[in-house]
Amino acid sequence: MSTGTPVPHPRVSGVEGQQMNASDAALYTALMNEAPAGIAFFDAARRCRRANDALGRLLGVAARDLAERRLAEILPAEAAAAAENALGAVLAGEPAVTETELVLPVPEPRRPVPDVPSPAAPPVTERILACTWLPARDADGAPIGAVLTALDITDRRRSEDVIRRKEERYRSLVEASSQIVWVAAPDGTVLDDAPEWRTVTGQTQADYAEGGWLAVVHPEDRPRVEALWRECVGENRVFEGSYRVRTRTGAFRHFDVRAVPIWRGGTVVEWVGANLDVTGQREAEEMRGRLTEQLSAAALRTARLQQATSMLAEALTVAQVVQVITEVGRSAIGADYSAVALLDDAKANLSIVESSTPGDDTGESTVLREVFPVADQTVMSVAVRESRPFLAEHPNVLRLQLGRDESGLFARHAEERAWVGLPLLAAGAAIGALRFSFTRPREITDEERVFLEALAGQCAFALERAMLFEREHRTAEQLQRSLLPSDLPQLPGMVLAARYSPATRHVQVGGDWYDVFKLPDDRLAIAVGDVMGKGVLAAAVMGRVRNALRALALNDPRPAAVLSGLDRLFSATESEEQFTTVAYVVIDPETGQGTFSNAGHPPPLIVSPHAPARVDDVEPGTPLGWPSERLQTSFSVETGNTVVFYSDGLVENRRRGVDAGLEELVAVAEDAPPEVVGDPERLVDFLVDRMLAGYEQVDDVTVLALHVPPAPA
Repeated sequence: MSTGTPVPHPRVSGVEGQQMNASDAALYTALMNEAPAGIAFFDAARRCRRANDALGRLLGVAARDLAERRLAEILPAEAAAAAENALGAVLAGEPAVTETELVLPVPEPRRPVPDVPSPAAPPVTERILACTWLPARDADGAPIGAVLTALDITDRRRSEDVIRRKEERYRSLVEASSQIVWVAAPDGTVLDDAPEWRTVTGQTQADYAEGGWLAVVHPEDRPRVEALWRECVGENRVFEGSYRVRTRTGAFRHFDVRAVPIWRGGTVVEWVGANLDVTGQREAEEMRGRLTEQLSAAALRTARLQQATSMLAEALTVAQVVQVITEVGRSAIGADYSAVALLDDAKANLSIVESSTPGDDTGESTVLREVFPVADQTVMSVAVRESRPFLAEHPNVLRLQLGRDESGLFARHAEERAWVGLPLLAAGAAIGALRFSFTRPREITDEERVFLEALAGQCAFALERAMLFEREHRTAEQLQRSLLPSDLPQLPGMVLAARYSPATRHVQVGGDWYDVFKLPDDRLAIAVGDVMGKGVLAAAVMGRVRNALRALALNDPRPAAVLSGLDRLFSATESEEQFTTVAYVVIDPETGQGTFSNAGHPPPLIVSPHAPARVDDVEPGTPLGWPSERLQTSFSVETGNTVVFYSDGLVENRRRGVDAGLEELVAVAEDAPPEVVGDPERLVDFLVDRMLAGYEQVDDVTVLALHVPPAPA
């Protein structure tokens, strides 16, 4: 019902209505014609007597079609029931104002809301209206009906859902990490409870609310830490420090802390802090410090210990750590044999770990040999059970201490005549044992014992780090490979080939990725990207970018639009330090024609059997999230030609810069035989093999080739 259909004013009729003053008439007209909210008047019989166009648009009908209709005739059954209840309550006289929410199906498809941060959000299938019901009375105050105002809050609800999902993901991430997160008020006092922190410290909720985290800081550390904390809160700057914390057992553990102010506008609204238990690291550092002082006169062994530290810093896997420890230990004290054993999860058995072979760069993890119970009478078992070094300088001493000769346990070294067993302690708990043996009786001096205990401390710290590293690597590798396409589309006029080569020397998985998928109009979308960093974080960012690109491409596949959408996503969800590049092309497989846009990624390589190889000279643009206007250029693959996309790991390494790498890539492509140029599978292998030959691979390498074969003769 539009304002053009005369309906008596609910409180002024006849001559009085015609004499409505100009301001009231203007207000009434503005509300009915211009107000963004839906407005309607229902009489005492619950029929709609007047409605503005805005309400008609919200309900998906013309305003004039609402005249003289009841809610059950206008709305779906469930929404009508809720609205009838609210209308009835107002007509009954209480409460004076009633607010409800109505959920209505969307009458026709709507475009996705551009402000929603997540491109993967589901399409809008329903509309949510916030409705307010007001009683209408005549001049004498008698109820004559009710006024409805309705606002569309669908977008707000979707935004709230996005924020809620982000909060849920953040909470899950915090729960899965080893850090303990707490929140403080702008003045530094306790704001919210911190159950994870109280689990560590044993504080009650009341204790924490009164004294906060400072209440359990070691008395020697508290004055320094509290002064620094108050200073940072007063100046609204980042708080970083280290201190000891009393745990629920009464023991003290070392924690590193970092707290940052959360700004809203120009005001700090709260502080968020994260504590990380670094007790194992501190104990290892303190042990190294004490032992360095004790071994100041033993220059050779000090050098050996420093060598072990340097070598262990580069040892990433358990097998590599074992190899370093056995080599350093044997050369430092003249041991003939050595072994490292790890405790199982049940702390019931020890398993001998095989070291990696010299020159093995595969990064393969632990290989287990003999397994024996901790309860056995062996050099390693006793060292683990009693958490102390075990020394036996002669077989008679061994039999006296163990009641047996251990040489039979390791038949390969039956000639052993002296033994040293050392527990491997991490944060005070045993994780395994270190064993050295000699083929002649041998007494271990106090100086040697100190050295071996230091070596065992470093070994334990390195093993703990290596085991954590291997678990993270397995997780990241599974995540990364699960996000890469399992196969490439098979097209009659175009052939695709791809290779992903992880940097196995340094084990950690990176953020390289590629994707190829068909668009609804049968064009082909191709993307190659690279996320800065290694491990689970890089793989997770890669997954978010890859999924977001797909979602954006299915909505608007134009390369410039897709990269602009990724820029917005990056600015909203990723840190400023995150560096990610993407090359994205949309191409028609039948014609080889398409469009291309580049966000800071290395330029594609064009290989032709009839012309020199070259790299594309179009400006690559800036990485994702950097302020820029995304441009797209025409793109074509001529018959017989191949376009190769790749990550920077193919052309850049520690000995070769990007520019030199690009020149070498063009030269290598020029050297490719004709049969290789015409076969994308062979071409990607040829490029990877030749570009990596003679260099240490320190980064993942991703190569994707797009080839248009010549028409059959």
